[in-house]
Order: sequence, then C-alpha cells, then structure tokens
Amino acid sequence: MGIIRTDEWLKLDFDRPVKICERLLPNFKGQSAKNIYNQLMNFGMYRPSWSTKRNYQRMVDYKAWEQVGRLLQKYKSKWSGPDIPIFLFPLQSSGGFLFRQDDRNKSGVSFPDKMFLFLSDYEDQKEIEALFVHEYHHVCRLTGINKKLGEYTLLDSIIIEGLAEYAVLSTCGEEYLANWCHMYSEREINLFWERFLEEQLGIKKNERDHDALLYGGGRVPPLLGYAAGYNIVEKYYKKNHYSTKLSFSTPATNYLNLKK
Repeated sequence: MGIIRTDEWLKLDFDRPVKICERLLPNFKGQSAKNIYNQLMNFGMYRPSWSTKRNYQRMVDYKAWEQVGRLLQKYKSKWSGPDIPIFLFPLQSSGGFLFRQDDRNKSGVSFPDKMFLFLSDYEDQKEIEALFVHEYHHVCRLTGINKKLGEYTLLDSIIIEGLAEYAVLSTCGEEYLANWCHMYSEREINLFWERFLEEQLGIKKNERDHDALLYGGGRVPPLLGYAAGYNIVEKYYKKNHYSTKLSFSTPATNYLNLKK
C-alpha cells in the first residue's frame, strides 16, 4: 500500500481515464470502471484536455508522488494512522459541485480503506500538505468511528468536515484553511442552522436531502454543512483542549453539545 504510482498509469493511458479506472476495480468491488470514473469526477478527477495534461506534467515536475509519500510517512507516524493506498490524479480544470470550493486548485475524496488526491500546480507546495491533512484526517476518523458508511448521518458528515479542516488549522496554519470555513457570519450560520440543518441532523448519508444540506444547492446556501461543521468544531475547541488523536474517535454528538 502507500502511494500508488499512478504517474505510470497516466503516462500510458492519460487520454483513456476509464482504462485507468480499470486498474481500480479491486478497490471498488462490484463497480464498473465507468462508474468509478464518474464517481471520482464528481470529486475533481480530470477529463483529458491540454490543461489537465499540463497539470499532470507539473505533478511529475514537482515530484508530487514523492511529496505525498513523505507526507504519508509523517502523518501515519504522528497520528498512528492506517496504511492505505493513495491515488494521485490531475485535477479537473474547472470547479465542480463537489470540489472543496476554495481557490487553491486542489480536491480529494477519502474512504476508510483508500484516498484520492486531485492536484494541479502550486506556487506554495504546502497547499498539498493542507489537502493531505484534510483527507487523511477523514481516513483516520472513518477508521476510529468504525461505522458502516450507510449509518453515517448528516451530523456525522458535518462534524467530519469541520474536524478535518481544524486539523489543517492545527498543522498548517490559518492561511491554509479552505474559504468555506469563514464563508458566513456567525449570525448567518445561526439563522441557516435553525432554518435548514437543526431538524435534519439525523438523516442518513444515502438519503436524498443529505448531500443538498452538506454541499448546498437550490435554496440551501453553498457548502452550508461544511461551514457549519467548522463553526461548531472551532467553538468546541475554544472551550476544550485539542487532541488530533482524540478527534478521530470523539462522537459527533459531543461537539454538538456546545453548539449553543
């Protein structure tokens, strides 16, 4: 496990991403390569184009695979985290609905047993560490909570996003936080919480309204669940000692107790 050398896959089949996703079939049991590609595109995986080919070449130039390998060793040791396969691919050129929605040209998606990072070009390479910390925190919390994905509620999702970005604050500094952390004022968060979220916290991850409330869309403000999650976690740690390792297993309801 560890860093999978997807640079070699891209070298051979950059223009055939579904072919690349055939190599992921053992990691997504029961899914087709096309379904895997469509799922990953929702989180930022590239479509073949001159600009995404440039992203890939820049990743090769700044040795992205080696950089992320060092980050895995650092945080696996520091956090006693799991040894999982990590897949790197170029980022899609234009923003998508499920991207992290900041202006730093990076995205990712995590599962209990694997992680994907979608990268481009950076003046500040610490941006890669901020993304890695966010996504690897997800992996560690998914492992620490040890619930089936279908059992996760909207509250679980809100808190996991807030905790992951608080880990970015703790390790990389405030300048590396995603824009959604302070997208709304305290007054707006409270109003939106009462209007959209408070009565829906128990809905399951696979229910229709879950993603709309987490990511925003329609009448729901953009990235409301993310912003509310960071707001809750930030308030919690103003009153409690922060421990990254404890944040992997502390129940989501513990953070909610200090919401008011």
